[in-house]
Amino acid sequence: MKTNKAYKKRIKVTKNGKVLARAKGQNHYNAKESGNDQHGKARYRAIKWANRIKRRFLSGVK
Repeated sequence: MKTNKAYKKRIKVTKNGKVLARAKGQNHYNAKESGNDQHGKARYRAIKWANRIKRRFLSGVK
């Protein structure tokens, strides 16, 4: 199965296989957000997936 390239660009996989993704809603319309909200969106968050789902989206990611 092919890797979902659009989703691959939004995540990173750690050395131990943990999947991290950016918080949603951080690309635009952030001028009205407080500084704390903007800083919180900049962090990566861990995603918990079943191996079946992980294999579907990340078959070619290392």
